[in-house]
Amino acid sequence: MSIAQVKRIAISDSPWPWLLPLVALLVVFTVYPLIYNIWLSFHEFVPKQRVLKYVGMANWIQLVNDGRFWGALGVTFLYFFIALTVEIILGMSVAMLLDAELPGFAALRAILSMTLVIPPAIAGMMFLLMEDSQFGVLSYFLGQLGLLDKSTPILGTSSLALLGVLVAEIWQWTPFMVLIFMAGLRSLPAEPYEAASIDGASSFQMFRRLTLPMMSRVIAVAVLLRGIDLFRVFDYVFVMTSGGPGTATYTVSLYAWQQTFSFLKWGYGATLSLTSLVIVMVMANLFIRVAKVRW
Repeated sequence: MSIAQVKRIAISDSPWPWLLPLVALLVVFTVYPLIYNIWLSFHEFVPKQRVLKYVGMANWIQLVNDGRFWGALGVTFLYFFIALTVEIILGMSVAMLLDAELPGFAALRAILSMTLVIPPAIAGMMFLLMEDSQFGVLSYFLGQLGLLDKSTPILGTSSLALLGVLVAEIWQWTPFMVLIFMAGLRSLPAEPYEAASIDGASSFQMFRRLTLPMMSRVIAVAVLLRGIDLFRVFDYVFVMTSGGPGTATYTVSLYAWQQTFSFLKWGYGATLSLTSLVIVMVMANLFIRVAKVRW
């Protein structure tokens, strides 16, 4: 291709010369893996023969009858709802507290964002050490407050393990919600608040009648982004508990990883991942319709 032809393409009105690289990346890294995963879900890897064997609907039938999958799905939903609820409440509360130009608040906002650059696996390792029953700082302070027996391992107790993992999740990703909510709060007009203040409205009334309705789209987008990420939680669980004790923290993503890489059930692992994808897509589209999110 000559230089003149390249220039002609570059200045043309057609969007395709600029879209083609993006479309190619989308096909290579999204469309092809999805199609391959669908194909793989109807096959199973035979380690002795080192071949993929066609098994038809066997993997999908196994999924429906798999009690461990349904248990992992229940744990995933519980993790999802607790983390999302706490992050929304804390995120909005902190965002409203920091939505002021007081001395030191700019530095505090910058410090909050530092948690987002830490890899989740590293954050999980940090809290694994802090929740250790022998030398963990969190276990020590909870014991000093009388909320936890010093000999009780947080991540080794079925009733506490999921909460222990949630602490790491909430600590790392609440600042993400804070930043989104602060951006939304900064974009709100001042006139309705001035009028409400003149009319004698209380702070709570202004929050309920003005802030929440005007922030509804921002909140919806934040919930959508965090919800998709929360449903595929893997890093914290893998590093901190590996799904234990028992199946107390066993999530769908961890189960799919175990089936694929530990037990070499590639077809069944693909089936589990596709099921997660379908659940996330259905939930996301229902939420978009209910919340009336517009892009």
